Amino acid sequence: MNTLMIIWHSRTLASKQAANCAYQGALHVQRELQQNHSILFIPAENVQAQQLLQANAYLFCAPENLGSLSGIMKEFFDRHYYTALGKIEGRPYSAIISAGTDGQGALTQLKRICTGWRLNEQIPSQIFSFRAETEKDILTLKTLTEQQQQIAWEMGATLYALISD
Repeated sequence: MNTLMIIWHSRTLASKQAANCAYQGALHVQRELQQNHSILFIPAENVQAQQLLQANAYLFCAPENLGSLSGIMKEFFDRHYYTALGKIEGRPYSAIISAGTDGQGALTQLKRICTGWRLNEQIPSQIFSFRAETEKDILTLKTLTEQQQQIAWEMGATLYALISD
């Protein structure tokens, strides 16, 4: 059975919301195509190596923290890097970075890791900026805009369709 794996980490709910919207998009396509491929919606800290190796496509949803990937998402990649190296090459992926202002540092870091794994970015990765510059704004729980929700939904739907061919 093919598997889409949506791996997320979130502190202010933005990345979890993005992952959930993608999950809903994947479920929609699953029903439309009347297929039963697996869709895993899993926090980065709970991913097991076997799950990662068995998945056919990946969506990584993470916040930017201090210009880099969040520590928990980075730890996920560190923990599984050598286990997956040479074993998941060519599989499609995309990413959504939730950022206070920029997001490029985190996205660049994630893309470098995925390049090392030889994954194939089938859908352009996205940065959802929340224009949070003050401590209060940074710590506030976030809500995705309708446009961001739609983008995430479409990313999940498209990745599911890719594993259904």
